[in-house]
Amino acid sequence: MAVKTLQDLLDEGVDGRYVLVRSDFNVPLDDNGVITDPGRITASLPTLKALAEGGAKVVVMAHLGRPKGEVNPKFSLAPVAEALSDALGQYVALASDVVGEDAHERANGLTEGDVLLLENVRFDPRETSKDEAERGEFADQLVALVPDGVFVSDGFGVVHRAQASVYDVAQRLPHYAGKLVGKEIDVLKKVAEQPAQPYVVVLGGSKVSDKLGVIEALSTKADKLIIGGGMCYTFLAAQGYNVQKSLLQEEMIDTCKDLLARHGDKIVLPVDLVAAETFAADAANQVVALDAIPEGWMSLDIGPKSVELFAETLNSAKTVFWNGPMGVFEFPAFAAGTRGVAQAIIDTTAQGCFSVVGGGDSAASVRVLGLDEEGFSHISTGGGASLEYLEGKQLPGVAVLAS
Repeated sequence: MAVKTLQDLLDEGVDGRYVLVRSDFNVPLDDNGVITDPGRITASLPTLKALAEGGAKVVVMAHLGRPKGEVNPKFSLAPVAEALSDALGQYVALASDVVGEDAHERANGLTEGDVLLLENVRFDPRETSKDEAERGEFADQLVALVPDGVFVSDGFGVVHRAQASVYDVAQRLPHYAGKLVGKEIDVLKKVAEQPAQPYVVVLGGSKVSDKLGVIEALSTKADKLIIGGGMCYTFLAAQGYNVQKSLLQEEMIDTCKDLLARHGDKIVLPVDLVAAETFAADAANQVVALDAIPEGWMSLDIGPKSVELFAETLNSAKTVFWNGPMGVFEFPAFAAGTRGVAQAIIDTTAQGCFSVVGGGDSAASVRVLGLDEEGFSHISTGGGASLEYLEGKQLPGVAVLAS
């Protein structure tokens, strides 16, 4: 069965109807609780605006961080409610609970075009329970907030999880894919099923183990796999280099040796590094060859020759998928690798390449480094979800929409 879309719902009419929406507001906060990257809030606006303008009574579910099933003020959605009010240009009330008395009172009081945000759904341990009955009980309570309502799934960053507000709610209400989820699936389908060649995948981030599935899945489809970030040091160690105190997954060295033996013609690794004395923004640092990291130092970025090599590899690409920064971009001294590779992707996109930034830290780095977001074909809001989709895994929150 085909997935029904938000447009289908709007065509049916939403005036006066309750609509329960799952959005992804898992935004980064600084120590003062200020949102440092509102990208996911911005991405949710088209769906929420369309529903509010259509006269729906909108009840929004979302999570923030990992409160581990307990109420924790540090993970309150209060900053999100404020930012969402500003972005939508209308007041968004925040319920002080998820399915309690305040949520019910506020939901009951909604009028056409109103938007209510429930408190962090992960304050309730049943949201992420592995027990279907527990999740189902919580889903029933969420559904009770929207009498005769419908469900719109618009949190792409969570569709790879079988959680109550993503999966179980969809089994209990007429369900539709929001604009964001619909767009994400269309884009990733294009990359997964019919990528224009040459197809270059750029992978960074800290752990090889996190990306192993995607490396295996894409090694047969991609023409080149560029590997930087923290995970490249395990590959370099597999080639025999002493990476000193750089991030290393020793238990993955043999796996990397095997990957290099099988796909060495496709894997592109750094040729120089930026080594630092300590893990700090103001650490003494120098550009070094792969075999010349000073004793006791660590590499925190790829070097300028690596950026040149990676840019050269990207230059002829017709499809690019990028997930994971090249270094510790949060420290300006170690941001040049990520900036250089991102700029190379922007440059090749300007020549007609189709480029996708696979969410998470990569998307954050684009904004933190002040790069032109419009320079990429698509910036995904879901790091884990986009990786799992490209691996060929079924995403529970998407599969349930087709049922």
